[in-house]
Amino acid sequence: MNKPQSFFHLHLISDATGETLLAAGRAASAQYKDARAIEHIYPLIRTEKQLMKVFEDIEEEPGIILYTVVDQTLARRIDERCASMGLPCVSVLEPVLAVFQSYLGAPAGRRVGAQHVLDAEYFRRIDALNFTMEHDDGQLPADMEEADIVLIGISRTSKTPTSIYLANRGIKTANIPIVLGVPIPESLIASHKPLVVGLVATAERISQVRQNRVLGTTTGYDSAGYVDRASISEELAYARQICTRHGWPMIDVSRRSIEETAAAIVALRNKSR
Repeated sequence: MNKPQSFFHLHLISDATGETLLAAGRAASAQYKDARAIEHIYPLIRTEKQLMKVFEDIEEEPGIILYTVVDQTLARRIDERCASMGLPCVSVLEPVLAVFQSYLGAPAGRRVGAQHVLDAEYFRRIDALNFTMEHDDGQLPADMEEADIVLIGISRTSKTPTSIYLANRGIKTANIPIVLGVPIPESLIASHKPLVVGLVATAERISQVRQNRVLGTTTGYDSAGYVDRASISEELAYARQICTRHGWPMIDVSRRSIEETAAAIVALRNKSR
């Protein structure tokens, strides 16, 4: 018998964008299938006045508090206020900084938002994102040699979201749809630089995803062939045939998240270097 789902408040206080906290909070809360976090995000908290307003909100809806605040005075205020309210709080970065300090033999610089500095890595990511958006869904196929990775697959194999995720890591990623009976671009076959990866899934999974997409289409759309499992199996067989012919690796995304698929692709890329 399944337990009814419960809810709890998760307060995330950051002196920067809050992305680190959000990822950590979601990773932890995902381990509790019967409890769902109601997220409250407070970014760019850098003064005591801002912090006071945050705790006014927390008093209304108490819960777990996670924070990433490098200013130690503000951090102490958070710890003290949480203790007085009887609420659990954790400085997410502090244990990690302690390990770095112990190993490197020097204290952290305590720079707010240091991970978002506008350095060469930042601009590399922006360049990768621009490239990926311009080369989504088979656009500009003549530029394949400029890509780091090219994802191919039939419709609804998560090519676009996976491409964007990789681009956020600074990897120029293009994606090309495989359509039954339609040859892939010659420019892709002739390319040498990019790692080409085929994304596949079970016919059942793709049919399910396509059915959800069809629900949002305009009236009169003919969805019969699009969601038919026999037709999907034929498309998948064609995609596998193409990958096998050219020696391109394939990843089954049926039960993988975007993050897991991207991690598998990065591992393939590291091996191919």
